[in-house]
Amino acid sequence: MIQPIYLYGSEVLRQVAQPADLSDKEGIRALVQDLKDTLQASDGCGLAAPQIGVGKRVVIVDGTVMADVYDYLKDFRRTFINPVIISESEQTCEYNEGCLSIPGIYADVVRPSSITVEYYNEDLEKVTETFDRFACRMVQHELSHLDGHVFTDLVAPIRKKMISRKLMNIASGKVGARYRTKLK
Repeated sequence: MIQPIYLYGSEVLRQVAQPADLSDKEGIRALVQDLKDTLQASDGCGLAAPQIGVGKRVVIVDGTVMADVYDYLKDFRRTFINPVIISESEQTCEYNEGCLSIPGIYADVVRPSSITVEYYNEDLEKVTETFDRFACRMVQHELSHLDGHVFTDLVAPIRKKMISRKLMNIASGKVGARYRTKLK
């Protein structure tokens, strides 16, 4: 079911998400389907459970929407349940990011160039996988939401000053988006 996406300023985006109960297979399946439906309706490339108001450690990424720019993402879809970054590269890269919870704002963010993540997939199988390039960027961005962080937390101080008014407007509900949103 399509859920509203919680906007910057919502408390749930600043809370550390709790592990999903792996014994609740139906609950996880329903949450993953809600994330997929909501992501598809919003034209994003990733979504974390806190962004739909659920404080659980569940994330989906869908690189297929970026395949016209990054052809290696044409089949890249992942569901991460209780993910843990077990290593990250010392090498970093910078990329201009945006977020469905912060519509209309984009900023350069420096993150590790590659990461290795241990997680449970949609079939509740334990997986360890290494990501690089734009796939790594998408995964890191979404995993940040599970720890109560948004991408604007990582921008350069001068850029943060430049976007502070826009962030305040979003937090007060003065924003438009093509998808359903909520502020709480």
